[in-house]
Amino acid sequence: MSDFSDPRVYLFSALAVLTAGLLIAWVRAAAAATRAGRGNDGWSGPPNFFEVAVGFVTNFFDTLGIGSFAPTTSLFKLKKVVSDEEIPGTMMIGHTPPVVVQAFIFIAIISVESVTLFVLVAAAVLGAWLGAGVVARLPRYRIQIGMGVALLIAAATFLMAIFEITTVGGEAAGLSGGRLVLAAACLFVLGAFMTIGIGIYAPTMIVVSMMGLNPAVAFPIMMGASAFLMPVAGVRFLKAGRYGLRAALGLAIGGLPAVLVAAFIVRSLPLNAMRWLVVAVVLYAAILMLRSAAQERRSRIDGAEA
Repeated sequence: MSDFSDPRVYLFSALAVLTAGLLIAWVRAAAAATRAGRGNDGWSGPPNFFEVAVGFVTNFFDTLGIGSFAPTTSLFKLKKVVSDEEIPGTMMIGHTPPVVVQAFIFIAIISVESVTLFVLVAAAVLGAWLGAGVVARLPRYRIQIGMGVALLIAAATFLMAIFEITTVGGEAAGLSGGRLVLAAACLFVLGAFMTIGIGIYAPTMIVVSMMGLNPAVAFPIMMGASAFLMPVAGVRFLKAGRYGLRAALGLAIGGLPAVLVAAFIVRSLPLNAMRWLVVAVVLYAAILMLRSAAQERRSRIDGAEA
């Protein structure tokens, strides 16, 4: 059997092309912003220790299945790393290189039926493309509301994992017929929601488990979907200038070694204690985000009445 008979070869090739496209677009956008003297999307020095540390910690636990978006949103909000409206784009761009590495690893080592993998990944990518186009044009307070709600949803999914509500599932490695269509519709919605900061990992694990798939199959599906949709959505955030260059670089620089450590050295940890910590931080950040949205909305109304 030749290597080209394995459908994953084509999947990996497409992923490599997409990722290269994002990186090229990122370099060009950052260079143009720097020449124009723009702030957060132009070069202003290397990432600081905190930004790199956030990349390492969030991607380490991301590789183990916790997800990186909710913790990153919370930490960036608490430390005011970038403005609230730039958090989704910063995460989408900065987390792409580590997530692509995750996708290559888990698609290679966990067996999943090819049609199921391709259809669900494509559905998530389409949802992200449409969702990013909307999010990149939203006013600040609407993004704050979206991320606040996203954090609350993330906290709920963490609690479901802690109390093992998501442990349903079967032994299947693929879907067909109505179940495949329903799962694709769910992944389309999750891909769109991911552009406002709702991580796709826990919801995807819930979807595939409820469809009767082996829960382990969630890893190549959710990481493959993320790896494909993030470059696609990231390009739209780049074009809109809605991201922080230094913080995004920090996520990428810290995240790449974290993925390799988690995947090949640590492999698994007792994660419930960490999930409880994440729930507490995420809920606190959600309250702050929604409070900021209310203040922003109030200031807009006051400005309009003045």
